[in-house]
Amino acid sequence: MYLKRIVFIFTLITSVKAFSQSAPEALKQGQDLNVLYRHEGTFKIFAHTRGYGIGYRRGKHISAKTKSLLEFEGLNLRHPKEIKVKSSDEGSKRFVYGKINNVALLRIGTGIQNVLYKRADRKSVEIRCSYIIGGGLAVAKPYYVLTFRNDPTGSSPTKQSVKYNEETFNQDSVIGRGPFLDGIDELQLYPVIHGKLNMSFEYAPYSHWVRAIETGVSCDYYPRAIPIMARNPAENIVVTLYVGFVFGKKWF
Repeated sequence: MYLKRIVFIFTLITSVKAFSQSAPEALKQGQDLNVLYRHEGTFKIFAHTRGYGIGYRRGKHISAKTKSLLEFEGLNLRHPKEIKVKSSDEGSKRFVYGKINNVALLRIGTGIQNVLYKRADRKSVEIRCSYIIGGGLAVAKPYYVLTFRNDPTGSSPTKQSVKYNEETFNQDSVIGRGPFLDGIDELQLYPVIHGKLNMSFEYAPYSHWVRAIETGVSCDYYPRAIPIMARNPAENIVVTLYVGFVFGKKWF
């Protein structure tokens, strides 16, 4: 009886050691391992209905079909009514008439991902569903435009970079977009509560890779409404649809 136990334990230890030595070599040679990887790290680039962004996500298996997620994202936020125009002034840059703020958004969230349809083989697609909740911070920088300023000495007018003012400006008075760094000392911060629901379609040719198309809906709530365009109400709730490409790797 004791001899059988000793043989079993020895065989188990030998098998684990052999696997730990052969797995890295097999991956280096491009071979696929049909095993469950515990950890996952991915990057994401995506476009949403009001801009674009990038993200990083860490995943850890809770069970064979369920992972816990930790996600970081950075993106911009435009208003649906933004339209770029160009003045007749030669050499001027296109600008958005009526824009008050440029807005960048930083998010952090945690959630769960479940496998809805597991891949039968490496040529098929795995379908996953996940939800993420968390918070973040929106950074609003005043939007500067170029106008002509009359010189009191009577010489020809000069260009001046100023914040857009809906009370005094019209489209003909603006000749272009101001320098991006103008207004950098006037940043305003807006806290945000974030939630997201998405579907991903994973198609990587090897089990230790991650290659997926992801699409979903995202909702951001701003306790303090954020203004983007003049003559439009500041927004407390922003709902967007998005689609992106996810890539990364898995490890033990």
